[in-house]
Amino acid sequence: MKKSKESNSDASTQQPSNAGSGGGVVDRRLGIDRRLLAGETTPTNLERRRGPGRRLSDFVRDAEEGQTSPEQFMFLMAIDTFKRVNGKSFPSWTDVLEVVRKLGYRKTMPTELNLGGRVEDWLERADAPAAVSKPKAWEEEDRDAA
Repeated sequence: MKKSKESNSDASTQQPSNAGSGGGVVDRRLGIDRRLLAGETTPTNLERRRGPGRRLSDFVRDAEEGQTSPEQFMFLMAIDTFKRVNGKSFPSWTDVLEVVRKLGYRKTMPTELNLGGRVEDWLERADAPAAVSKPKAWEEEDRDAA
């Protein structure tokens, strides 16, 4: 019994090790970026973390402070309507893309994101059809509104 107490006290004074990763403990106070440790070496233009000298855009700052632009408000209302008429609390990404397309957004500009060559970029005409099916619940709502 005495021996186990001694071994526990010895274990508590030792430095923690990271045996599973093959390296030592990463001290967060050193300012090492965990994303770089995970192998992500090229920026994607999707990073939300801010560092020294990096400020939030007015668009993001206003949204975080609760001041939505007309574009943001319309998107929120469209998603809310989709969730209500389809009885979904959590729409899938395909559902979100469908709503975005039905709002009139089209891929008319080259991407500003670095996706590492995993996806081929394309462009389409601004007046291209949404190319998504209209859910029956939305058709019924349109009939009721008319």
